Amino acid sequence: MNIDATDRRLITATQAGLPLVPAPYAAIAADLDLPESEVMNRLKTLQESGVIRRIAVAPNHYKLGMTANGMSVWDVTDSAAIELGEQVGALDFVSHCYLRPRALPDWPYNLFAMIHGTDRDEVASKRTEIRAILGDSLRADDILYSTKILKKTGLRLGKG
Repeated sequence: MNIDATDRRLITATQAGLPLVPAPYAAIAADLDLPESEVMNRLKTLQESGVIRRIAVAPNHYKLGMTANGMSVWDVTDSAAIELGEQVGALDFVSHCYLRPRALPDWPYNLFAMIHGTDRDEVASKRTEIRAILGDSLRADDILYSTKILKKTGLRLGKG
């Protein structure tokens, strides 16, 4: 998809995040001198075309008291991976869940889910909940705990 000058202005206006106001799309529209409906339609079109992958909240879990954050990794049967991943991703303590190819023989895991908790005991308890969902499809699992906060950024336009 080719993006026009208005799309570029819209992406530039939102690339650091949406404004934290009750009506963020209206605020962006006012800044760009566009109707709110056009802002929303353009963002939808950019998302549907793949220019924008998603529009989502990216909270700072540490500021929310969630200091034990772990990427749980699961080796589940391929035939059940999509269905199980959807169930795990729907859990309120999982911020993101996705499938990745295995890197055998060293890395057998194909399902990844980021779990947030106030301490490692809480995260371990939440992993137990996930194990129950995965049931007989689960073959192995592990967890990798965060040791520092990585800066998260959205789409950035280059010069040109």
